Amino acid sequence: MNQEVVLVLFQVVVLVLAFSVHECAHAWVAWKLGDPTGKMLGRVTLNPLKHLDPLGSVFMPLLALVYHWPLIGWAKPTPVTARNFKNYKRDDILVTLAGPASNLAMATVALLLLIILKHVIAGGISAVATAVALASNMKGISTANLPTLFPVALFLYFVILINLLLFIFNLIPIPPLDGSHILRHFLPYKAVQLYDRMGMIGLIVLFLIGGSFIFTLFFNPLLGTFNRLLFTL
Repeated sequence: MNQEVVLVLFQVVVLVLAFSVHECAHAWVAWKLGDPTGKMLGRVTLNPLKHLDPLGSVFMPLLALVYHWPLIGWAKPTPVTARNFKNYKRDDILVTLAGPASNLAMATVALLLLIILKHVIAGGISAVATAVALASNMKGISTANLPTLFPVALFLYFVILINLLLFIFNLIPIPPLDGSHILRHFLPYKAVQLYDRMGMIGLIVLFLIGGSFIFTLFFNPLLGTFNRLLFTL
């Protein structure tokens, strides 16, 4: 199979998994804090069919792949009935943070597994270095004579890359992203009304004017930290 096709397939599988874990985390934390809405609607599950959104989970990732943008997007929002919470503001923020936190947790677990793999298999360092190079779109990378577990290393590095992207992306305070649900709790009432009416317009404007500065400021340093840990531990 063509190397480029394999790389795309790996990214799509990881993205779908990341979406599923993200939304499941929202629903599970809401359930534990007293709101069973997501649970009753079957959202406390890793089944991607329960979470995928045609625009955010299919169209946006395909657009990103075609134009070589960072592979980002969003899933179908998990419904939350906030009046079921004992402490509305605190619990709503915790439910909101659960999604990005799950992505950061997935990236951290993948990092630990890669570090273990690097040390326990012959040629592990070479496999990890090649995985990083391929996932970073470096050209002319050969996969000859690599360990049998190299695909595992590549998959795990994509787990790091995509989950860190989603972690940063979802914390952007623009509707409908998670960051907007947190920010609205700290805005005056009139500002909240205007902010909520913004809808998808802010996100569209972000893509049109280019949001690369956000990833330069936040994503690149975070990924750099993960890479340093990967190659020094």
